[in-house]
Amino acid sequence: MERILVVGATGAGKSTLARGVSERLKLPYHEMDALYFSGPDWAVNEHLTDDVLRLTAEPRWIIDSIGSPEVRDLLWELADTVLWLDYGRGVIMPRVLRRSLRRTVTRERVFGGNRETWAGWLSREHPAWWAWSQHAGRRAEIERRTNDPRFAPLTTLRFARPRDTAAWLGSPG
Repeated sequence: MERILVVGATGAGKSTLARGVSERLKLPYHEMDALYFSGPDWAVNEHLTDDVLRLTAEPRWIIDSIGSPEVRDLLWELADTVLWLDYGRGVIMPRVLRRSLRRTVTRERVFGGNRETWAGWLSREHPAWWAWSQHAGRRAEIERRTNDPRFAPLTTLRFARPRDTAAWLGSPG
């Protein structure tokens, strides 16, 4: 496990797991949302592919994303391991709602210096709406990729419950 993707639906805990694995294995951790959103008003990084190519040229890394469409195949072709947080909506939605509420109330700055706002809760792009509407599609996409012969060399660890993920992360070795 030297080139790892942590995948799952919005709110599954990808960043948290990636940070934990990064610390344990001493891997450089890269947060995809921080790479993707580059500035105010949720501006998208025009150099995302170049940035991802540079990061993945290194021998060891961990990235917390299935990958945005323009870099998805690249990431899956270069990874050696996929950690899949395959949690149901009953796990994900309370997490997303708590996180977004905290970010909105505290006006916490996130990717590119942006903030979640009360008005943003009405948008279909808001993390809560996104997590709900994209859950089934994201799960199907990950399932398809883990069964795709192109990605057969990948080791995939699929976790159906947070306690399984915690037990794996806490296990020796």
